[in-house]
Amino acid sequence: MNTWRNASLAVTAAALLTLTTACGQEQGTASPNGQAVGNAAPAQQPAESGYGSNGGGYGSGADVAAPKEAGQLAVQDSKKLGKVLTDSEGFTLYRFDKDTAKPPKSNCDGDCARIWPVVPAGDVTAAAGTDASLFGEVVRTDGSKQLTVDGWPMYRYAKDTAPGQTNGQGVGGTWFASAPDGKKAAANADGAAVTEPADAAGLSVRKDPELGDIVVDKRGMTVYRFTQDSAWPMKTACTGDCLKKWPVVAPVSKNSVEGVTKKGFVTFDRPDGIKQQTIDCWPIYTFAGDEKPGDVNGQGVGGTWFAVSPDSKLVKTTK
Repeated sequence: MNTWRNASLAVTAAALLTLTTACGQEQGTASPNGQAVGNAAPAQQPAESGYGSNGGGYGSGADVAAPKEAGQLAVQDSKKLGKVLTDSEGFTLYRFDKDTAKPPKSNCDGDCARIWPVVPAGDVTAAAGTDASLFGEVVRTDGSKQLTVDGWPMYRYAKDTAPGQTNGQGVGGTWFASAPDGKKAAANADGAAVTEPADAAGLSVRKDPELGDIVVDKRGMTVYRFTQDSAWPMKTACTGDCLKKWPVVAPVSKNSVEGVTKKGFVTFDRPDGIKQQTIDCWPIYTFAGDEKPGDVNGQGVGGTWFAVSPDSKLVKTTK
């Protein structure tokens, strides 16, 4: 009887621990390292049975995977490539030199589209600070519509298996990561990436002269919390246009955190499909009005946005 009772208590404790780790999310899952479960490649990767004739496509094995919506686009600062356009999950978007922009035309079909999945023109929202007027669409040979940026059709790369990867850069001398304006991403194009240390932590602590110790992202930009969000259950009140001013902090590996609490350090699967990092189960953001590392222009905005201390508390000190 005692053995059965002890086993039952152990199962109950494990269930409670799982609920606590997930921060009461009503949908979505998170794994112990803070990365969302199922955050895999954007499309099924075919067997490597030789390159095809369309600039990098592999041999014909499986059918082309169903296109995956890009959702809320974002801009990633890459040490090697400068500013790179990504989808809502942080996967890099690419352009193909054998396509044309004027007029827009895709020349990647069949085998090529298996290794370079197209980005559909449906559910797409411009990244904060980018020019939405550059967005368009091109009708492909199969009748589907593909996203274009300044006329260039957009793709993902099947060998990018995690957010932030740029394994497709330079493949065949014809494939390149896309900058936010549709041009080829250029290393240190605006000088911003030069200032990013090679070993910069995904999240770390900066001592602000007025606010004290606050959390910053890999670029050194201030991290904020929104008082109208909640941690239990994990919910966000910042959606739609709010995200243009307050971009989410993308998922960060626990191994890339210095000086910041790892309690409740999980990925929030938002209802809008965007994946967001949390600290102590609170969703975290940056502010579009912060132009450079060290800026804290978001502090106290609307009486609801505040910088975050290393233990995840709100920093209520005003500027």
